[in-house]
Amino acid sequence: MLELYTRNVEIDVITVREELRRTGHLENIGGSAYLNELVSSVVSSANVEAHAQIVAEKYMLRSLITTMSQNVQKCYDNREDAFGLIDEVERDIFRVSEARLKKAVVPLQQALVKTMEVLERIHGSKGGVTGVPTGFTDLDSMTGGLQKSDLIIIAARPSVGKTAFALSIARNAAVKFGVPTAVYSLEMSQQQLLIRLLAAEARVDAHALRTGTLPEEKWAYISTRIHKLAPAPIFIDDTPALSVLELRARSRRLKSEHDIGLIMVDYLQLMQGPARAESREREISMISRSLKVLAKELDIPVIALSQLRRSVEERNDKRPILSDLRESGALEQDADVVIFIHRPELYGIESYPDGESTQGVAEVMISKQRNGPTGDIRLAFVKQYARFEDLSKYPTGPSGAAAEPDEKVPF
Repeated sequence: MLELYTRNVEIDVITVREELRRTGHLENIGGSAYLNELVSSVVSSANVEAHAQIVAEKYMLRSLITTMSQNVQKCYDNREDAFGLIDEVERDIFRVSEARLKKAVVPLQQALVKTMEVLERIHGSKGGVTGVPTGFTDLDSMTGGLQKSDLIIIAARPSVGKTAFALSIARNAAVKFGVPTAVYSLEMSQQQLLIRLLAAEARVDAHALRTGTLPEEKWAYISTRIHKLAPAPIFIDDTPALSVLELRARSRRLKSEHDIGLIMVDYLQLMQGPARAESREREISMISRSLKVLAKELDIPVIALSQLRRSVEERNDKRPILSDLRESGALEQDADVVIFIHRPELYGIESYPDGESTQGVAEVMISKQRNGPTGDIRLAFVKQYARFEDLSKYPTGPSGAAAEPDEKVPF
């Protein structure tokens, strides 16, 4: 073959056979049959993708063997608590399955290419929503939607509407925009949560629905809304006292099986942190940090509801501030976005300084946004429906009958 190459002769089975015959070496190497056998054993580039897939799978298997061997040794060492070790094992396996075994250090040029791709996508949106839409026009305008890897804290005093607000976001994301959403309800049962979702979707009185006093003419409409709500990609887990390690494990599984794009936790103070936490404040701090790590690991936004300190009720100005976040300053530090919900009507305030009525209106206060502006917006809160909506849909006020919902309601 080298001789043919030096003479600038094309190399194939025919030219090689003829050259070997000419020099008297054909029979010495096994004859024409051996040449044909060599040709048939050569790997063709026609199936290069399939071959590359095999190589990639073998690499993943080797990575898995290495990972499991290391974790087996950790089990024998017995230096960590069982739940913490299980969390580490699941995290490592998830990384292998998602092909996330990458170099921690990325060259600037490579990072800039990825950043430019993101910026081009954002530029193409022309100032629109670049994250998971909340379904609220003014909120999406200020935030660009809920951004990937962000931890969003939604906080309020009891009975102000934080669960209803978060559920409205989850319902909008899943029903309107098809974003698979995981809801971890540590406070309410699955049935209670579904009654709220159905009441909000159908715009019927949640209390009447729960107590069986809903008028007959509204039942037919309820069934039509169930058919719309049923296919929504919402996954509800109402395990009480769920630990942060269990939540992370279940979220990884949902990400792998259903590619969830949003997580909601109701609420943070009911979660259990690692057993080694020496105080409740330290425990909340570790839970907060774990949720932020989860958001970054899965590359999706995580919403965590939180209570406020009781001291906010003792002030003349009831508007929440960042220091009102209960039990840990770590919430303020770890969160990318902090949203407070404030309803002045609960404190006997009938109108805003601009003269607008406070009845049926909730202030959504963006008090922290790591990568964007802060400020307040107003939303309609229709309490009997457990539903938040854009205030523009209620030109005569949320409490009035002249509402203009996005779909016609036959009653």
